[in-house]
Amino acid sequence: MLYQLLKENPIAVFDSGMGGISVLRELLKVMPNEDYIFFGDSINAPYGTKTKEQVNELTCQHADELFKRGCKALVVACNTATTAAVRNLRNKYPDIPIVGIEPAVKPAALSKEYPTVLVMATPMTIREEKLHNLISRFNDQADIIPLACPGLMEFVERGDTESEELENYLKSLLKDYRTNKLDAVVLGCTHYPFVKKKIKEVLGDKVMIFDGGYGTAKEARRRLEVAGLRNPRTTQGKIIFENSMGQDKVELEKLLCYMKE
Repeated sequence: MLYQLLKENPIAVFDSGMGGISVLRELLKVMPNEDYIFFGDSINAPYGTKTKEQVNELTCQHADELFKRGCKALVVACNTATTAAVRNLRNKYPDIPIVGIEPAVKPAALSKEYPTVLVMATPMTIREEKLHNLISRFNDQADIIPLACPGLMEFVERGDTESEELENYLKSLLKDYRTNKLDAVVLGCTHYPFVKKKIKEVLGDKVMIFDGGYGTAKEARRRLEVAGLRNPRTTQGKIIFENSMGQDKVELEKLLCYMKE
């Protein structure tokens, strides 16, 4: 243990870029009195096209730094980093609550009787055994289709959530699913909620969309309560935003508007 875990210490929220702000938004709903340090590794994004070993090394490196600064818990707000590194981090820091994110396959699969569900994720998340094991748990309750989305998170990283270029990209990516074939879509990357509106425009309003942010936030709260580390303060906490590209990360303010919706 590097330091004494204190209730007043901040919670670290880590992502490969800015997408994890979608998870931070949910954390603020369930634990508004906590302090947070949000760190996005945009200089090394995207993680989804790297090897598992590269992602593990980057994630562990940044987690080490956040723990050295006194963070009492870590939320890995990135599906790719969760798959590559969370188990290793928990082994290294057994006394610190560490929460990863999981695609919301379960609620999507149970949303109606035998729905057709599309799971959109980064190429690495699609390749990994963890997602395939998750999907296999619900194969008898839903028709679940994994879809790699190379390039989608880069739109969000540059603050592009509504352009014609993005719309054309999504129309091409989803062309085989635009004729009322889908019941639900799982957003398997924390960047994707920023383009949820565009996805609904392409697929139609009848398609239900699920992401893992709220479930992750509830699990973080549960783990902190079990560890006796919830901040007793009753007033609003503060948030520190940091990025490996520096404090002038392009389009940060635009993405932060999502927090207020």
